Amino acid sequence: MKALTYHGPGRRTWGDVPDPTVRDPEDAVVRVDAVTVCGTDLHILKGDVPEVTAGRILGHEAVGTVTETGPGVRTVGVGDRVLASCISACGRCAYCRTASYGQCTGGGGWILGHLIDGCQAEYVRTPFADTSLYRLPDSVRDEDALLLADILPTSYEVGVCNGRIGPGDTVAIVGAGPIGLAAVLTARLYSPSRIIAIDLAESRLEAAKRFGADTTLTVAEATPDAIRRLSRDGLGVDVAIEAVGVPESFELCTRLVRPGGRVANVGVHGKPAVLHLEDLWIRDVTITTGLVDTNSTPLLLDMLAVGRLDVGGLVTHRFGLAEMQDAYDVFADAADTGALKVALFRT
Repeated sequence: MKALTYHGPGRRTWGDVPDPTVRDPEDAVVRVDAVTVCGTDLHILKGDVPEVTAGRILGHEAVGTVTETGPGVRTVGVGDRVLASCISACGRCAYCRTASYGQCTGGGGWILGHLIDGCQAEYVRTPFADTSLYRLPDSVRDEDALLLADILPTSYEVGVCNGRIGPGDTVAIVGAGPIGLAAVLTARLYSPSRIIAIDLAESRLEAAKRFGADTTLTVAEATPDAIRRLSRDGLGVDVAIEAVGVPESFELCTRLVRPGGRVANVGVHGKPAVLHLEDLWIRDVTITTGLVDTNSTPLLLDMLAVGRLDVGGLVTHRFGLAEMQDAYDVFADAADTGALKVALFRT
C-alpha cells in the first residue's frame, strides 16, 4: 500500500510500505476513506516530537471502513464505517477507568502516527478497536466526522472544559487556526458574553468571525489594555485559550487573563515558554495543560448527527489520497493558501 512516512526533520515521503495486519486479538484493520493533516504532524516534521522515529507512518485522524478484526473485537465488524480517533484506549488501566484515555498506561494514548504507524495511508491497524473506533451514523458525512478525530474534542476538552468557560464569561482565543476555530465553535455552547479571537492572519480572523467570534484582533492590537477595555469590568478575560503552541502565544495569554482567571493551553509546544510567576502568583491565575482524552467524542458525534454542531467551513481544501504531498504543502503554507483543514479522500 501507499503511505506518508517520516524520515527525520523536514523529510517525508509518499510511497510503498507493507500492508498492516492484525497483530493482537483486539486489533482491527481499517481501509482509510478520508484522512487529514494535523498541526501536530507539522510539529513532528520540525523535529519537535523526538519520540517519532524514522520510517513512521504519520497521521492520527481518519474515517474508514473496517476490513479485518481480531478474535477479541466485539463491537465493530467488517464493513462498519468508523471514526478512527487520535487517542487509543485499552479500556482497562486506571486512567481509562476514569475516562482519561490520553494517559492510558495499557498500551494506548496518543500512539497512532506517534509510537506506531498512523493513518495517512491506504490502510491502518487500529489497536483496541472496541474502545478506540466509533461507528458512524449514516447522517454524518466522512468529511465532517474527520473533525471529531482530533480538533473538536481537543478544543472542547483541553480548551473549553479545562478553561471552565461559563455563561457570561469573556474569552480570548489566541490562534485562529483549526484548533482555535474549533474552540470558538465549542465555546459558544456555554454562552460566554464575548469571544475575542486573536491571530496574525486577517484571513483566519475573518474565519473566526464566521464561526462566532464577537471580536477579532491582530496580535499587535491585542495589548492587555485593549483586552481590558473589551472585558465586562475592565479586569481582563475570564479565560484565555492558547491555540498555537509557541512561547509568545502562551505568554500573551498570561498577560490577558484577569485575577482569578484561567489559562487553558491547547497548543503543542516544541520550545520552552517563560512562566512569569513573579506576576502571576498574586493574581490567583490557574494554568491548565493537557492531551485530549476524547471522552467527549460520543457527545460531539451525537450533536453532529442531529445538526447541533455545524462544522461546515473548517475544511477548505480537498485532495485525493495520492496527493498527500500536495496537501502537506498547502496546509503548511496556510498563511498564503488560506488553508484551515485539508481533507484527503480515497478515489
